Amino acid sequence: MNIAVVGLSHKTAPVEVREKLSIPEPQVEGAIAHLLSYPHIEEVAILSTCNRLEIYIVTSETQQGVAELTQFLAEHSKVPVHHLRPHLFILLHEDAVMHLMRVSAGLDSLVLGEGQILAQVKQAHKLGQQYKGVGRILNRLLKQALTAGKRVRTETSIGTGAVSISSAAVELAQIKVPNLSACRVAILGAGKMSRLLVQHLIAKGATQICILNRSLPRAEELAAQFREVEIRVCLLSEMMSIVAESDLVFTSTSATQPLLNRAKLEPVLQSQRTLMLFDISVPRNVDADVNQVMGVHAFNVDDLKAVVAQNQESRRQMAMEAEVLLEEECEAFIVWWRSLETVPTINSLRDKIETIREQELEKALSRLGSEFAEKHQEVIEALTRGIVNKILHDPMVQLRAQQDIEARRHAMETLKVLFNLETETRSSEQYS
Repeated sequence: MNIAVVGLSHKTAPVEVREKLSIPEPQVEGAIAHLLSYPHIEEVAILSTCNRLEIYIVTSETQQGVAELTQFLAEHSKVPVHHLRPHLFILLHEDAVMHLMRVSAGLDSLVLGEGQILAQVKQAHKLGQQYKGVGRILNRLLKQALTAGKRVRTETSIGTGAVSISSAAVELAQIKVPNLSACRVAILGAGKMSRLLVQHLIAKGATQICILNRSLPRAEELAAQFREVEIRVCLLSEMMSIVAESDLVFTSTSATQPLLNRAKLEPVLQSQRTLMLFDISVPRNVDADVNQVMGVHAFNVDDLKAVVAQNQESRRQMAMEAEVLLEEECEAFIVWWRSLETVPTINSLRDKIETIREQELEKALSRLGSEFAEKHQEVIEALTRGIVNKILHDPMVQLRAQQDIEARRHAMETLKVLFNLETETRSSEQYS
């Protein structure tokens, strides 16, 4: 069984392409079911964030599995494969494993070392299990990646002072408008990203903040976390009246269609007004046509790169330290993964020896007579099982632990010949 990842990120595709491939959480179950229906895809995990979509698969045939996955992405995004392909990356086997380790550790993020991605990998693992996409191999890989991400954050200082997308957006706002305390700020959405927005805005001096959300309780709960500032709370249905009186608007909702566009803004904005929109959502909450409205300046996640670059250099040395830890975690997974190919041979050997044990035990018990056999059968059964287990223990441990692939395969072939074993290719679910 082979591991592959196909995806795109802020490094390979602009936001207008990324938003077409985004798979919101409510669509994950259907996407996993669709992918598992392909003949060469055995396991699936989907990691979809504002800066990346990555789909990890376990496949019996790498080339066909990757082709099926690419076809799914084209169908899902309604973008022809030949238009999509330049934006995609494809990583196989050990490269796919190492990539997930680096993603989990925040080394592949727009903001180097950011912490939110670890929670997103954890959620991808949870949803993959919930919707039966994650089997034995991806379960082990995702657990190892989460361990790697935690180690990097506890054993290096890469996360110290690492900015998030939200804080980068606030930094950009402060560059554009140095005095945030004089600005009326609106935030669309009340999720994790919005909480970080509020936190960083208050830290930079903002005091006039309004949170808009589809439901009031969630917005009120968020506002209650920041007692030092009186935060207004409104429903999204009041959005245009709030936007009309705001200087800065940050958008961070899960909406799949733009909430703000030229047609909505033009009727409510007064002339000579300046309005800055900071959209950190993917898919975008703000349509690109708003830049055609006089006085409106819109920025999206791709515009944050310059701000982020200023914070990157100090963490590059820390990233080098983190890579060493990731190599260890990657190697630990690969040793386990490679050992799986020994399982069919080990199972065949166990089955053959167990058959012999049962046959010989039955003969011996029949010779001993029914009275003796009934009285002592459990003891004799335990004795013969114990002998078999002790004889098989060392060969099995040595076979699994063999690091040299050719040496391990040679040993397996030798076992098959010596014991006249017939092994079959088994799926990862049968390896347990």
